[in-house]
Amino acid sequence: MKAAVCREFKQPLTIENIKLADPARGEVIVALKACAICHSDIIYMDGGWGGPLPAVYGHEASGIVKQVGEDVEEFAHGDHVVVTLIRSCGNCLPCAKGQQVMCDSTFHLDDNQPIKSEDGEVLHQGMRTGAFAEQVLVHQSQMAKISDDIAFTSAALLACGVLTGFGAVTNTAEVPFGSSVVIIGTGGVGLNTVQGAKAVGANPVIAMDLSDDKLNTALDFGATHAINITSETAQQQLLDLTSGRGADYVFITVGAKIAVDQGVNYLAKGGTLVIVGMPGSGVMGSYEIVGLASQSQKIIGSKMGSSRVKNDISVLTDLYQQGRLKLDELVTDCYPLEQINDAIDAVRSGQVIRNVIVFD
Repeated sequence: MKAAVCREFKQPLTIENIKLADPARGEVIVALKACAICHSDIIYMDGGWGGPLPAVYGHEASGIVKQVGEDVEEFAHGDHVVVTLIRSCGNCLPCAKGQQVMCDSTFHLDDNQPIKSEDGEVLHQGMRTGAFAEQVLVHQSQMAKISDDIAFTSAALLACGVLTGFGAVTNTAEVPFGSSVVIIGTGGVGLNTVQGAKAVGANPVIAMDLSDDKLNTALDFGATHAINITSETAQQQLLDLTSGRGADYVFITVGAKIAVDQGVNYLAKGGTLVIVGMPGSGVMGSYEIVGLASQSQKIIGSKMGSSRVKNDISVLTDLYQQGRLKLDELVTDCYPLEQINDAIDAVRSGQVIRNVIVFD
């Protein structure tokens, strides 16, 4: 098996002859067909969140079930699945509250890394997935079945970018119909936040970004208005579109301090700032606290769109098949595994929505 491995920060490599463990109880081996490149993988590879090395990254994947361990009843050989990083037990207090992304449990795979080099060196399973590889070994809770007629390249995006952006609106913030929404950052996650806002009937849905090209794409994905955030009149444009109030909800989908600091200024009275994009560790925000209190405003975080893997992916695939959710349009380019470094460089440039690694 071949896999893209980061042995040193900023230096993803390709090595051969990696060994994958056999599935234990509740675990599944998936032969991957596609894995999208998320900025979170790059932040980890750049050392922004630390983490042990060497490691195999990649966490936005789809493929076909190859082998199941004991007590796996929901999945069988040949099933088409989406593979996520969300690992949950279903029994702890967060899981009981429907907060799978906050599961408290420790799993066999947490203590027994499943990937080793040919000489026995442990290669850490980045983001609990390690999907820049031809196969992955994951817990069954990380997977959801999909219809056989959905392209793997499109299905892979459901694992993170779509779950995170769409779910931030529908699960985390539970945006009511008719609310005014601003999305700062219109990359892969931001476009899916736009789609989520459109789906719940928000109005207006205002996209903000540095790039006019990305703003035009956001309009195609359902934004009602687009504002270049570098414009000297950006805040006034937003106020004009919200009857002078500001936005009921502002979603920050980029991991940038300045976006959070600016976003607070766009809130209406009683408004909510939702932090979706995550910067590197140690980045601190700054805003006037008394303003938040006096205006009854809130700041909340959204990890992976507060997603419930099987339920949410089922809903999203239904929307896709009904023509109400764009997935194919999120894919910029596809690359073979051997060209993964080129694919990552293109993502770093900021000019793509999602590049996808495809496997034969």
